[in-house]
Amino acid sequence: MVCEQKKSMGIRLKDLSKLGYRDNVARSLVVDIVGKYCKHDTKEQIAMTLSNILEHPESYKNNEIWSKLAERLSPTVLAKEFVAYDLREDPLMYKTYGGKFIETLAKQQMNLAMRLPVTVGGALMPDAHAGYGLPIGGVLATDNAVIPYAVGVDIGCRMSLTVFDAKADFLKRYSYQIKEALKDFTHFGMDGGLGFEQEHEVLDREEFRLTPLLKDLQGKAVRQLGSSGGGNHFVEFGEIALQADNVLNLPEGSYVALLSHSGSRGLGAAIAKHYSLLAREVCKLPREAQHFAWLSLDSEEGQEYWMSMNLAGDYARACHERIHLNLSKALGLKPVANVNNHHNFAWKEEIAPGRMAIVHRKGATPAQKGQAGLIPGSMATAGYLVCGKGVEESCFSWSRKSDVPAKSKGEFHSVGFEKDAVAGRRDIDRRKYRGNTSGI
Repeated sequence: MVCEQKKSMGIRLKDLSKLGYRDNVARSLVVDIVGKYCKHDTKEQIAMTLSNILEHPESYKNNEIWSKLAERLSPTVLAKEFVAYDLREDPLMYKTYGGKFIETLAKQQMNLAMRLPVTVGGALMPDAHAGYGLPIGGVLATDNAVIPYAVGVDIGCRMSLTVFDAKADFLKRYSYQIKEALKDFTHFGMDGGLGFEQEHEVLDREEFRLTPLLKDLQGKAVRQLGSSGGGNHFVEFGEIALQADNVLNLPEGSYVALLSHSGSRGLGAAIAKHYSLLAREVCKLPREAQHFAWLSLDSEEGQEYWMSMNLAGDYARACHERIHLNLSKALGLKPVANVNNHHNFAWKEEIAPGRMAIVHRKGATPAQKGQAGLIPGSMATAGYLVCGKGVEESCFSWSRKSDVPAKSKGEFHSVGFEKDAVAGRRDIDRRKYRGNTSGI
């Protein structure tokens, strides 16, 4: 009597788990390969082969059948080609606003940035202080190169101001409703998000399907849409006093306004971390300057970061749009104007006639001629709606904060903003401060 061996009818996920295959992608590859190529092998033979591959994947990387599985289990690490760069002996000249009030470390960081071989221009804003790499309040223009840490970790961190059709007395008459709305429709903290679903077209963007990193981050982006994060981020109602011939083209007077400050949440932070590490692999700089490692925009990595950075910036804008929409609906307010701008970002701009550059603004905002922008104050000073003058030596930039000494000079005109109801880190308070200055 001849005993016929029992042929394989495939392999079960339970059997793969027993063998030690717990990675879902690897398990999927096994099921596919076994179904196609192992129809005449016994289960024992298949199990033995899979055990050998799991233990010695390198031995199967040239195998016609099992190479994809072997590569998944032990990815080939390709050595990154890199270029080592020296710094300039002396920094390029740059404009500093309010220099006597800026701490020494911030100036040292800016001087170091101006010694990079790709740097073509820069400026230091009057509220500058030490940061990670480029100082906060630093503006850096480079030649066809983007520096992830000069953009910052919170990519696209921005201010958004919505002016409503209600008069200022709305704040007193409906102070309770405003505070309750801030509790119900804002979320602060590093984790979590709003307790109800948010929708925005940014979540359906094609970019989320173009890189493995963005694919992994899409779920987090969905969960955190409309939230504010932590740190110095806030959402506040207040009174804005508009002068005649203002940049919003609204009649002179006092209006209810909503001002928010936040960025791209976990999406931007993950992008910044990933590409900063990548930049340091391909761009070798002296130890003191390693945080300034850049990616060429002629490289695949540089184009990936540029695409991801712009997506994060649009996501940050979407978060503000949801915050403002949720609160205006809850309070029955009708928007009549909005101003918003990034202060952690990089732009392709003309910095001089015929000269294009990548302009990084870390804690600084664009100030092209006629461009509206926002400079919030501290908890004890007013914030300002401003209009850019388009000053070349400032790299067409202004500061992101107004709590700086009055002797400093800026390139804008301003109007006061009164803070009234504030949400931040889940504490809500009433604050009223008035300020009237014509500069920083």
